[in-house]
Amino acid sequence: MDELDTAEALAVAREATAEGIAALEEARERTGRGQAAEKRPRDLVTEADHEAERRIVARLREAFPGHAYLAEEGGGEKGGRYRWVIDPLDGTTNYVHDFPVYAVSVALFDDEEPVVGIVVDVARGEWFTGRAGAGAAVDRGDPGEARPISVSENDRLPTALLATGFPFRYPEQLDRYLDTFRALFRQTSDVRRAGSAALDLAWVASGRVDGFWELGLSLWDIAAGELLVLEAGGRVTDWAGGTSHRESGWIASGNPTVHDAIVRTLEPWAP
Repeated sequence: MDELDTAEALAVAREATAEGIAALEEARERTGRGQAAEKRPRDLVTEADHEAERRIVARLREAFPGHAYLAEEGGGEKGGRYRWVIDPLDGTTNYVHDFPVYAVSVALFDDEEPVVGIVVDVARGEWFTGRAGAGAAVDRGDPGEARPISVSENDRLPTALLATGFPFRYPEQLDRYLDTFRALFRQTSDVRRAGSAALDLAWVASGRVDGFWELGLSLWDIAAGELLVLEAGGRVTDWAGGTSHRESGWIASGNPTVHDAIVRTLEPWAP
């Protein structure tokens, strides 16, 4: 397969993401709030999720028919060098409750590494984008007005603001998670839990929070956000500082100094 132009791939991904966002907004106009069903306890899915995913995948397939796809609601495909990883609505519970923190996340992998990433804060209209080797940026829908982003320069955990997510899908891990929460809460300035891992990672990349940790995430939750953090100068690992986070979903991220301090704290609870 010929080498892919990541700038072209990002442009097409923006078009596909915009179509997914349109599906989310149309559903809200029809119902006022998303109509949800439970995939499993505490894990919601809406018709908007499915329609957004369908539109995103359709546009990407049109441009890149030979690529594989992994999407939250529609399963995945194996094979090939290039694979798109898509979360059509990260923060479904927020979306259903009209809590304005939810995102669309689209990433492209070249073999095992992300090379293109988009995370859109739908309610705020912020587009966080990145390409491998080209840095990360944010704009409000116009890529011509994008400005570079970077992780924070805060090098002290006691003054750090962290983001996290509760293990709502895995109640059996709650005690372990709460132990880590206590340990990090006592060492930091404060902790935020907004309900979208994709946005948490985008906010690490843009320096709005200094670090982030969570457990039990899926690849589509973190794929685009990981690329943003790496391109913004940060680090992304598992809780022991290793590379299993994409498979395990146990993730630690932050600017280099804060990330390392988070990992030192989390390591006793790492799986």
